[in-house]
Amino acid sequence: MGIVILAAGSSSRLGNPKQILPYRNKNLLQHSIEAAVCCEANTVIVVLGAHAELIAKNIEKTRAQIIETKEWKEGMAASIRKGLDTLLSISPDTDAVIFMVCDQPYVSGALLNEIINIHKKTGKPIIASDYGETTGPPVLFHRSLFGELAQLKGDTGARKIIIQHSGKAATVPFANGKTDIDTTEDYLALKN
Repeated sequence: MGIVILAAGSSSRLGNPKQILPYRNKNLLQHSIEAAVCCEANTVIVVLGAHAELIAKNIEKTRAQIIETKEWKEGMAASIRKGLDTLLSISPDTDAVIFMVCDQPYVSGALLNEIINIHKKTGKPIIASDYGETTGPPVLFHRSLFGELAQLKGDTGARKIIIQHSGKAATVPFANGKTDIDTTEDYLALKN
């Protein structure tokens, strides 16, 4: 089992790198990394892109491996491909991957373990987080979908794969999943 944290975006709507915004004595990316490294996943990859040098200087060393994609301007698909490729080069026998984003401060190791356990219990190839009205990351994909993930292009992320295979998906409740940081208003709401 591997985890890929997608943290390559430029935070253009926010105006500053959201990855290093402070929240509860750490930055947002550090919260994501700590949740990932304390769960059952064997390998954790963090994909940086825009502002990579600045962000890397602002995260604490853990067992997570920090990599950079030069194609970050293409969108989330470039980070997904780079993270998956790196994960498989490190751990070729990986049977599933969880993709996380760096701006969901309520993701915990317990949530990630629940996603892993639901996958083990059901055998479903996709386990998505259920926010109530919609689903999204963190989301697990079984190895059988790695080929489709490797073909993604642009900034659509993996949502189209989730929709295409919705009959083979299970979900884990994560009501706070809809909290993410894209604008200054989002960040101020989180802090308050």
